[in-house]
Amino acid sequence: MHNDTPSEAPTTTHHGRVKVQDVTLLSDSWYVLKKTTFDYLRNDGNWQRQSRETYDRGNGAVLLLFNAERNTVVLIRQFRFPTFVNGNADGMLIEACAGQLDGDDPETCIRREAMEETGFRIRNPRKLFEAYMSPGSVTEKLYFFAAEYEAADRVAQGGGHEHEGEDIEVLEMPLPEALEHIKTGAIQDGKTIMLLQHAALVGLKNLLQT
Repeated sequence: MHNDTPSEAPTTTHHGRVKVQDVTLLSDSWYVLKKTTFDYLRNDGNWQRQSRETYDRGNGAVLLLFNAERNTVVLIRQFRFPTFVNGNADGMLIEACAGQLDGDDPETCIRREAMEETGFRIRNPRKLFEAYMSPGSVTEKLYFFAAEYEAADRVAQGGGHEHEGEDIEVLEMPLPEALEHIKTGAIQDGKTIMLLQHAALVGLKNLLQT
């Protein structure tokens, strides 16, 4: 659905260095796209009129499943259409398990997504950090988690929901192999690279203590 009229009567909203003047709803289909006109107080003391589009797809959570004793991680591989139309020949992407909060808190979300995508029932996930993933245009913040797994923790097949178009392959690999995949370009997903590099920096045995 497209709507080129302001979502509400233009009323100035003041937040410190930002005065919102007008908000226009551009699309409310899969997620929400808005155009906002605002005044921004620059460092030199002058106010500047600016206009930005923001894409609100909600916040999400992402999880690195790992086994410190075996030095392995569990990732997934799935088709991502936006990468297919931007140079990824087959559209397949290796990623860490992740999903949208959909009204849940981040830990509840990542427990749900781990079961749906990998079939692992996770124990004691630890939040590592938070990050805005594309702050120039997308509002999304991701909550990054890690959790240790054992083979017995896989209690379901995983693979995602077919009715949502998901067709997920579960991958287990040594951490050094995953890091090598970053170098070769086999892993190109930003959130996954962040988690793997964090794991390499602190070590899997220390991942839940950092």
